[in-house]
Amino acid sequence: MTQKLALLAALGSLAMMLGAWGFQYIGGLAPCELCLLQRWPHEIAMALGVVMLVLPNRWLALLGGLVVLGGAGIAFYHAGVELKFWAGPDTCTGLPPLTGTLTVDDLFARPVVRCDDIPWSLFGISMAGWNGLISLGLAATWLVAFRAGKKR
Repeated sequence: MTQKLALLAALGSLAMMLGAWGFQYIGGLAPCELCLLQRWPHEIAMALGVVMLVLPNRWLALLGGLVVLGGAGIAFYHAGVELKFWAGPDTCTGLPPLTGTLTVDDLFARPVVRCDDIPWSLFGISMAGWNGLISLGLAATWLVAFRAGKKR
């Protein structure tokens, strides 16, 4: 049961990545720096799912759950940046403060895609918000897989 649940969670992460790549390459929505950071936990979870096929281990399921839970945290942080609840990293929420030391290179070194913009939403929830919600479900699946592997 542990192996099947872990595979289901890993496939969920694959679906998330396919969706992200679809929005990027088919929909033309370039990812910001935080969007790219949110992809790492899903990529790690996919790799853990593959490893679980060969080496079913409940501790790998726990690791998968923790990794995806961390990804949910990144996603909710990003959603908060989008909603202006808090400031995001200087590297993706606009220009540095105008202090007189701003150079032309500073202007061109900034990313085109801002982390504090919401390029797409569904039912008032941004992609980052959906990523956070779905990641919570996937983390729960990983953690149920961990519990299912507990020796009785």
